[in-house]
Amino acid sequence: MVAPKKGKNASAPSRPGRSLALILIAIVALTGGMFASGHTTPRLGIDLAGGTSITLRAVPEAGQESAINKTNMDTAVDIMERRVNGLGVSEAEVQTQGDRNIIVNIPKGTNSEEARQQVGTTAKLYFRPVVATELSGANATGSPSPSATGNPSDKATDKATDKATDGQDKATDEGGASSTPSDSASASATGQGRAASDALKADPSPSAKPSDGVSPSPSGSAAGDAKLQQQYAALDCTKAADRAKAGDGSKPGDSMVACGQNSQGQWQKYVLGPASVDGTDIDKSEAVLNTQTGAGWTVTMKFTDNGGKKFADITGKLAKNQSPQNQFAIVLDNEVVSDPYVSQALTGGSAEISGNFDQEEAQGLANMLSYGALPLTFKEDSVTTVTAALGGEQLKAGLIAGAIGLVLVVLYLLIYYRGLSFIAVTSLLVSAGLTYVIMSLLGPTIGFALNLPAVCGAIVAIGITADSFIVYFERVRDEIREGRTLRPAVERAWPRARRTILVSDFVSFLAAAVLFIVTVGKVQGFAFTLGLTTLLDVVVVFLFTKPLLTLMARRKFFASGHKWSGLDPKSLGAKPPLRRSRRTSRPAGPVDPKEA
Repeated sequence: MVAPKKGKNASAPSRPGRSLALILIAIVALTGGMFASGHTTPRLGIDLAGGTSITLRAVPEAGQESAINKTNMDTAVDIMERRVNGLGVSEAEVQTQGDRNIIVNIPKGTNSEEARQQVGTTAKLYFRPVVATELSGANATGSPSPSATGNPSDKATDKATDKATDGQDKATDEGGASSTPSDSASASATGQGRAASDALKADPSPSAKPSDGVSPSPSGSAAGDAKLQQQYAALDCTKAADRAKAGDGSKPGDSMVACGQNSQGQWQKYVLGPASVDGTDIDKSEAVLNTQTGAGWTVTMKFTDNGGKKFADITGKLAKNQSPQNQFAIVLDNEVVSDPYVSQALTGGSAEISGNFDQEEAQGLANMLSYGALPLTFKEDSVTTVTAALGGEQLKAGLIAGAIGLVLVVLYLLIYYRGLSFIAVTSLLVSAGLTYVIMSLLGPTIGFALNLPAVCGAIVAIGITADSFIVYFERVRDEIREGRTLRPAVERAWPRARRTILVSDFVSFLAAAVLFIVTVGKVQGFAFTLGLTTLLDVVVVFLFTKPLLTLMARRKFFASGHKWSGLDPKSLGAKPPLRRSRRTSRPAGPVDPKEA
């Protein structure tokens, strides 16, 4: 048989050892990383691990029924998703149901409880000037006051009755600057949790301090509002019901009453003027551990250019007033979380909320401020605990179906390809191992969680991977049918098989990518797994299947065309060896019809 000339169908000499060594190193490195990270199993989604399903209903504010529309609902879904993802909770599902309901599914795991507390919190933040303030309830009449650390039972009750503001009630201070106006705001807690630098300090007159129980009367435009004065007089901030109603229906441009706690854990009530700065003026917010001043965990805020100008303007005006009108209140969801004094305009463009935050409280508040306020107010209609029992049964059924499919594929390979089935089955095992290890690593790195559709995607990938082996094996057998021996047949078949495999896998990956982009929720898990296994199919075929077949072609069992090798020329109907004939030149003249 004449050796083929080098051309587009000829393959360069292969080095199978290098390719096999490369994929072996990758497998060892990935497996070592999996064990080193401590995540030896894939993270599971809510349908497999269980979790919490929350139904939130949009509640219209007074005269704003039209605000509940598709645009605002979609915006709320987007903000909720970013809040949950900001906490590191993976595989959470946030989607609308009907015209005014949002369903949130949070898998059981790290930060899932914090996500539940934050997901429906409106987080409307305003900076309002303080018109009047005093201690509220029993504390205002001289009854024993709570200690600086507060009464544990009272705090437990507060958290149970007012989860939306849990972890924020103890926030006391800040937003100031150092002695130079350009510096950022900062403050440290003192007896009142108010004193700080030259730009932010308490009024020296003890008689004016609201913690002394003095009850300044509302003044200015707020004083002229009889209804507001009545609300202020009747407000008892020690009662959770009163705190929940304080500020209801108030617009940013209106004066309002509100509640808040000072650094001693005492409830104070406020009359606040119209909002001067709001949460949309905050460019960035983050939780920071302040070790220099000993303030502990604080929440820093950086304003936008426009927000910084408004903040400088309002603090400049407040600095000219007497206490308590030289205070501004940081109001989050109608509750005062800080009310610092101002002695000069704060032009640094940043501020800081400090108090008795722990790490989770500070990160939660910063997360809500960073990702914006919800455009609507939501009420938690129902909270359902999802067990993993049903998902476990479905997973078991799915794995059984996958195992049956795998066994059928292996039986087909054994019957039809015989010895070649060893290469195919080994390649399937390598692909399955890589898929498992990578899924385990993707859990802690990008938050990937395995759900039932993702399992289905992995099962479908068995057929895609097996199809690539079959394409290559059939190309090799075609070359043998043309009369070539095994080693050149393996090399000549590879370029054509490679093109077919790449085109087929590209189509599968493109379908998975489009499905991932245009869908939401669990279907994305199917698309992600399908795309991942398709990429791994290319890696395994190029770096394992082809090099392994090249090595096996050098073995006598395969090279001699043993009848159990799957490459027996006789059973394949091979043609005689290819030969090339040479045409002889003939003299010019008529052609004999018999020779024609």
